[in-house]
Amino acid sequence: MSQGFDYDLIIVGAGVGGHGAAIHAVGKGLKTAIVEAAEMGGTCVNRGCIPSKALLAASGRVRELSQTDHLESMGVRVGGVQFDRQAIADHAANLVANIRSNMGNSMTRMGVDVIEGFGKVLDAQKVSVEMADGEKTFTADNVILAPGSVPFVPRGIEIDGKTVFTSDDAIKLESLPPWVAIVGSGYIGLEFADVYSALGCEITIIEAMDKVMPTFDPDIAKIAKRVLVENRDIETHAGVFAAKVTPGSAGSPVTIELIDADTKEPVETLEVDACLVATGRVPNTKDLNLEALGVTIERPGFIPVSDDLHVMAGDKQIDNLWAIGDATGKMMLAHAASAQGIAVVETICGNPMTVDYRSIPAAAFTHPEISFVGLTEQQAKEMGEEEGFKVASARTYFKANSKALAENETDGLAKVIYREDTGELLGAHIIGIHAADLIQEAANAIAERQSVRKLAFKVHTHPTLSEVLDEAYKRTLVGAH
Repeated sequence: MSQGFDYDLIIVGAGVGGHGAAIHAVGKGLKTAIVEAAEMGGTCVNRGCIPSKALLAASGRVRELSQTDHLESMGVRVGGVQFDRQAIADHAANLVANIRSNMGNSMTRMGVDVIEGFGKVLDAQKVSVEMADGEKTFTADNVILAPGSVPFVPRGIEIDGKTVFTSDDAIKLESLPPWVAIVGSGYIGLEFADVYSALGCEITIIEAMDKVMPTFDPDIAKIAKRVLVENRDIETHAGVFAAKVTPGSAGSPVTIELIDADTKEPVETLEVDACLVATGRVPNTKDLNLEALGVTIERPGFIPVSDDLHVMAGDKQIDNLWAIGDATGKMMLAHAASAQGIAVVETICGNPMTVDYRSIPAAAFTHPEISFVGLTEQQAKEMGEEEGFKVASARTYFKANSKALAENETDGLAKVIYREDTGELLGAHIIGIHAADLIQEAANAIAERQSVRKLAFKVHTHPTLSEVLDEAYKRTLVGAH
C-alpha cells in the first residue's frame, strides 16, 4: 500500500482496541506492527474485564450455593459450602494467561510484527520505541495511538497496594479482609462489592454523589440498591468524599477521613481493614510526545480526536495520525475501543467509517447483572426538547417472565425509552439474570434506529428471558396510533 515506510500501519498499544485494529489491518492487506511496553491485552485482559469476570463467576457460585433458602424452594439441599481463596485467584490468573497467550499467538499467526518497548510519536508517521537494547525509530504510512487508561486515584488517597489499592491489585485477590471500604459505586465498585460480599467480607461503599449508583437509570438503581446492597452485608455513605485515606501497617487499621461533599466539613473517620479505590480511570497518555505535534492534551489526559478519530492539533486534524480507546474519552469500554480500531482501519483503506456510540452497550456483571445501551431517560428528554419530540418509556419485570420464574431469579426490570412520534428506540436499561446478554438485542435495534412498534412484532422464543424485552416493546403499542 505505502512506499518508503517500514510499515503501512503502526499501532501503539496492544490492548483490546490495538489488537482488534491490528488483526483487521492485516486482514485488509496492510503490513502492520504493534508496539507494547507491558503485557499483550492491556487493561481488559490483564487487570480488568477478564480477571474480574473470573472472580465474579467463582464468587457467584459461592453465593448461589450459600443461599440455602433460595435453593430449597426449588427442592435442592446444599450445605457446608467451602471455597479456596487462592484457587479462585489462580482461576483468574490462569484465564488471563490463557487469553493473553491466545492474543499473542493470533498476532504471530496473522503476521503482525510485535515490537516490545515504550512507543512515542516523533511526527505523524514516525514512532520512537524505547526497547531493551536501546531506542529505535520506525516509520509508517499511518499511526494509531491506543495507550489505554490507568486507575484514577484522587488527591489525599495514599496507595500501598496491600491495604489501600485499586482494581489493578484487587483482581489478584491476595487476601479477603474482614471489612473492606470501596470508594466509588460505579461498575468497578459494584462488581468488587459483589465479589467480596459473596466471599464473606463486610463492605462499606463511599460515594461522593448524593446517592449510590448515580449514573444508573433511577428505576434500575432503585432495584440494584435493594438487591445488591440492602440485601447484603453492605452499608453505604453517599454525599461524602474520602478526603484522606491512610494505609494500615503493623496491625493498625486503614483510616478514611470523610468530609461532606457540599460543605467540605468533616463527617466521620472510618477504620477498616482495607480500602479499594474505584473512582474511575484516566487516560494513559503521558510521555507520548504529542505536545511536540501541537496537540493539547485535554484534562484529565484525553487525546482530542475528530469524529473519524484523527488526532487533532487545535482545530486541525493531523493526517495519518489516529487515536482509539480509553484515551479518546468517547466510551471507556474495551469493545468500544475495538470498534474504533476497526473503523479507523476501514477509513485508512478508503471506506470511511465512524462509530455509533449510542448503539454500544455496557454491563456490570454483578449478581444479578446490570446493562444499558443508548440514552438515559433524562438524556432522551433533553434531546426531545431540543429536537421537538416527546419521549415515553415502558417497563416490564422479570417476576412476570416464565423463564425467570423457573430459575427462581425474579429480581429484575427491563425499561425501554423511545420517541412517542416515530417509536424510535432511544435507550434500554436492564437489571436481572443475564442482563448483559439480553441488552444486545436492543443495541442492534438502536444501531438500525428501529421503532419499538416494529420490534413489538418480532417473535421471541418461549419461554426465554428475551421475552422481558419483547413484553416491553409490546407495552409501547398500548395507546399508539
